[in-house]
Amino acid sequence: MRYYPIFLNLARKKCLVVGAGQVGRRKIATLASCGAQEVLVLDVAPLSPSGAAILDHACVRFEQRPFVPDDLEGRFLVIASTSDEELNWRISRLCEERGTPCNIVDQPEKCSFIVPALFTQGDLTLAVSTGGSSPALARKIRRDLGDYFGAQYGAFLTLMGRLRPLVIGLGQGSDHNSELFRTIVESPLLDAIKSRDASAALSILRSILPESLHGQLEAIILGVMHDDAG
Repeated sequence: MRYYPIFLNLARKKCLVVGAGQVGRRKIATLASCGAQEVLVLDVAPLSPSGAAILDHACVRFEQRPFVPDDLEGRFLVIASTSDEELNWRISRLCEERGTPCNIVDQPEKCSFIVPALFTQGDLTLAVSTGGSSPALARKIRRDLGDYFGAQYGAFLTLMGRLRPLVIGLGQGSDHNSELFRTIVESPLLDAIKSRDASAALSILRSILPESLHGQLEAIILGVMHDDAG
């Protein structure tokens, strides 16, 4: 089955995770790192010493009790990761009735969405899916991506994130800006960042960007390289 790929904005959204085992905790950490307003976690068992680490995320709220249907109220997204297959299936059906996206860990046939294998490098996120046919292959491909997409990609995106509002603020229009950003992406800037050559990066950007921005470029580049080193 081919799934429709989508990236969700979890800001100001409330999520629910039922089951705080090893797999569930990975899902919880991802939801928290993606900015969910609240992640309610339910489990009938107490958190283990290692499992208590999920509470380091300010948005995570743990309750040691069974799931009840009212827990779905106001939830933007639900993940069921219990060892009780009947409970997982019940949660899935209740979510379907409410039109709430639901993921059942390792059981794509019971899901309205699946969670792809994710490779991240700063603001770069690459999602890999095998349509539920082989999560193991998806994880292998995710590991392989690390051989190609190094830390320079995260630093490049940080730099672009700081340049973008400056360029847009010049009011040159979307067509002009798109061409300018495309020129930056196709330039040797990524190689300069990889080699941590601030002088080369500055020269490249000065050759592309309007002169009115040149005075700000050095501080931006040095700041990005300093953050990347940290």
